[in-house]
Amino acid sequence: MQPISSVQGKAYPLGLKNVDTDIIIPAAWLKTISRSGLGKGAFQTLRSVPGNVFDDPAYAGAPILIAGDNFGCGSSREHAAWAMADLGISAVIAPSFSDIFSGNAFKNGLLAIVLPQEAIDRLMEVAKTDEIHIDLETQTVTTPFQDRFAFEIDPFRKHCLINGVDEIGLTLKSSDAISAYENKLSASQPWLSPNQN
Repeated sequence: MQPISSVQGKAYPLGLKNVDTDIIIPAAWLKTISRSGLGKGAFQTLRSVPGNVFDDPAYAGAPILIAGDNFGCGSSREHAAWAMADLGISAVIAPSFSDIFSGNAFKNGLLAIVLPQEAIDRLMEVAKTDEIHIDLETQTVTTPFQDRFAFEIDPFRKHCLINGVDEIGLTLKSSDAISAYENKLSASQPWLSPNQN
């Protein structure tokens, strides 16, 4: 997982409420366990409509998505976070997220920020002309117009995102302690050791 301490750039001003995981990545794209290439299917239904924000050259390569309430509702497909990351999105700002999507986003290095609707409305306006800056260290979203919106994030999630550490990485950081425990256990209770006959 890549460390993420700040994200700056254009933002897709989507703003739609109840964008479910089937809209984020349709079921037809779920036949793979690979994370690469899913960006082509990201928001396919919305992209089929002429004039959509995802195919607008003004927002090409935008690392931020601004969405409406209940973003990521629906099924628990982890492919939704993978598709967004493959599209180049590093952060999503919305008034609320489904719990499952929020968890999948975090586990895949995608920053999910909750802000009130008034802040979302302001960021939607700014996104039409200017870049947005997210600072995870200070937990703020700012604009060139001196807008400053503070957001909350679980300290554990913040630590993992800033350091680019997922669950496997956290476990590997404790490999010496795990090995010492296993050796001690094997010596004191050899019948539990998988190497014993």
